[in-house]
Amino acid sequence: MKRRKPQILPIRIYGDKTLRKVAVPVKEITPELKDFIEDLILTMYETDGVGLAAPQVGNSVRIFVVDAFWFQEDGKKDPVVLINPEFIEFEGQIEHEEGCLSLPEIYEKVVRAEKVKIKGLNENWEEVQYEADELFSRALQHEYDHLDGILFIDKIPKLKRIFLKKKLRELESSTDRNGVNKGKQMHHTHGEL
Repeated sequence: MKRRKPQILPIRIYGDKTLRKVAVPVKEITPELKDFIEDLILTMYETDGVGLAAPQVGNSVRIFVVDAFWFQEDGKKDPVVLINPEFIEFEGQIEHEEGCLSLPEIYEKVVRAEKVKIKGLNENWEEVQYEADELFSRALQHEYDHLDGILFIDKIPKLKRIFLKKKLRELESSTDRNGVNKGKQMHHTHGEL
């Protein structure tokens, strides 16, 4: 049987209703789901992201992929796939600037746990566990939030959100009447989540 070639999926932009839904747990791994995960990984790399959650491409299931270090010197790609993830532990606090593929050209400082421990299932339906700090920890937390319909701008002070209102309205303006927003094609910079 001929292998299917992974495809780049359109990123949903702020204003898309899928971004605000709580994603549903995955019940089983199917060939379609494996294909979707391959598409998710390819899309993350092709948009220069360090993480991508299923809701960001319009699929409200509890899956995300992260590869926090692929764009550094050696460029080695080593994607982490997490299905039905759960945090086990949070440690410390750190503030750092974040961006998001679903919120193009918006960057703000967000406070997150410095270190995390997370478990879930990989693409082969095997239980995996990761301990993470720095960008890996931040990416895991950011992508996990997407599974609960939370965007990083929800975690910034209200006053800062007021300053973003115009930009957010601009992004929202390309949402169609079905609540789908694939946005205008924008250029992404390395390291968006």
